[in-house]
Amino acid sequence: EVQVVESGGGLVQPGGSLRLSCAASGLAFDRYAIGWFRQAPGKEREGVSFIINSDRSTYFADSVKGRFTISIDDAQNTVYLQMDSLKPEDTAIYYCALAYAYYTGSDYLAALIRTPGEFRSWGQGTQVTVSS
Repeated sequence: EVQVVESGGGLVQPGGSLRLSCAASGLAFDRYAIGWFRQAPGKEREGVSFIINSDRSTYFADSVKGRFTISIDDAQNTVYLQMDSLKPEDTAIYYCALAYAYYTGSDYLAALIRTPGEFRSWGQGTQVTVSS
């Protein structure tokens, strides 16, 4: 059974930092693309940041480039999203999601994110609120 457990959301002031974690079990973690979508009230779901475990190709939405970083702890089957310089517009529910990565490379990853149906395993979601 595949399990995906997220943690790390919360309330932070503008300019602050949070780190999200996504731990997965019951799958071949090294063959997956893992990352986060987010959805704010009244807005469409957005791909935020992803990484392909096998070659470490990464994707960042333009809105978070330079502020967010993504990393993997292979020993713990866990992916981390470090979010710095947070802005009120980052407020959303963040969902960890995993998709089997048949290929590698950043172009493939970007195309994969545009097909959310390929992400078959999802976390429960964690609220991130950026407010003073």
